[in-house]
Amino acid sequence: MTVSLVERSPTNSNPLDLVEEIVSAHDWPFERAGEEELLAQIAGRWGDYRLLFAWHPELCALQFSCALDVKVPDAKRRPVVDLLAMMNESLWAGHFELCPEEAAPIFRHSLLLRGAGGASVEQVEDLVDIAVAEADRFYPAFQFVIWGGKSAADAMVSAMIDTVGEA
Repeated sequence: MTVSLVERSPTNSNPLDLVEEIVSAHDWPFERAGEEELLAQIAGRWGDYRLLFAWHPELCALQFSCALDVKVPDAKRRPVVDLLAMMNESLWAGHFELCPEEAAPIFRHSLLLRGAGGASVEQVEDLVDIAVAEADRFYPAFQFVIWGGKSAADAMVSAMIDTVGEA
């Protein structure tokens, strides 16, 4: 997903300006919901994902989330929470959680920038690449639990199988 952009001088400027350049360069639909928030949409393997970048200047932190287009019915909430816990044990960066307002799984990660002089193109690309890869990897597991009646453990086993090639 590498994008060539104008080199920036290191400052503590708002990293959403850089995020907006990257999103625009990829032609992803987006909306800048103010100085401290940017929403975008990206196509994944199993559907579209909603990306939220939120800048917290007081913390010098860029909070990022990737929402999956999956609704968790109340009756499946407990097994999905169990599944989220198992998923999180296998992650090196970020975590999954259940968004209470939308009853949808989201992948979240924060980029701490204090003293870093700002975010780099590579850091923002990594946030998106990791989130989309993990969302694509675990999306079927959510479907197995919610619609297939599988246990969280069974769904995790199927999500951890590495396939080679495409059918």
